[in-house]
Amino acid sequence: MAEKSFFKRLKQGLKKSRQGFISGLDFILAGRTKIDDELIEELEEFLITSDIGVTTTQKIIEGVKKKKGDNIRELIKKEIMNILLNHEYHNPIEDISQKPKVIMVVGVNGTGKTTTIAKLGKKAINEGKKVIFGAADTFRAAGIEQLSIWGKRVGADIIHHKEGADPSAVAFDTVSAGLSRGADLVFIDTAGRLHTKVNLMEELKKVKRVIGKKMEGAPHEILLVMDATTGQNGIAQAREFHNALGLTGIVMTKLDGTAKGGVLVCVAEEVGIPVLFIGIGENMDDLKEFSPNEFVEALFED
Repeated sequence: MAEKSFFKRLKQGLKKSRQGFISGLDFILAGRTKIDDELIEELEEFLITSDIGVTTTQKIIEGVKKKKGDNIRELIKKEIMNILLNHEYHNPIEDISQKPKVIMVVGVNGTGKTTTIAKLGKKAINEGKKVIFGAADTFRAAGIEQLSIWGKRVGADIIHHKEGADPSAVAFDTVSAGLSRGADLVFIDTAGRLHTKVNLMEELKKVKRVIGKKMEGAPHEILLVMDATTGQNGIAQAREFHNALGLTGIVMTKLDGTAKGGVLVCVAEEVGIPVLFIGIGENMDDLKEFSPNEFVEALFED
């Protein structure tokens, strides 16, 4: 029942993307069963403007041209599915080989990093895991306060310093607490913008290095929280974070507030990082492990 309920909410959440994408696609394909140069050109333009991206669009088109069949809509659906299935998926809060598992969460301000940490932490706590949050976004007093409030709500321990403290020191102390308190999971919240002249990526690299000095092999996961409404701007952000830090997965938020759901396909293909969780609302249960099959069915289903 819970799975059916989420699929229903996923369909509703993707309503804007589905209406824009499918109605546009059906308009182009109306009465056409032959794949000719004119149709290919129209499809390319449509897919690119749907935030699928140039490289991903070319891959979809090439796949469609190679396959036989007069249901072009179904061929496009299958190509999108193949792109999403061409990644290895895992659940960061369930695959724990050593404790604590340290998860560093990054992304620009406003994407929903802190609430994502809260939602993932709640899922883990509901499974009986001990969780610690580290407020390493020390450049925003509101960020520290917000994470502290969420920690109390979901039952996670909080490690924080004063506003303006060294983020790496907070990360170091959080991992230390995770080791001494026998935590299963440690989440490190990070800044998405700095109020200093320090380059954000250099600051995040430092946080990563310091975590590794305290615990060999950590951080075990580096998750990028990406706002779906940013479209192609989000792809550029994902590349920058990945080049600097080596991302292990993406959490795609605010899918319910955009017609740019195609960006999820684009980021998987063009950045090469799997989307592990998707958010379709503000409620604590509106963040779910990503399923390529569910997503594509919800996107294409009338």
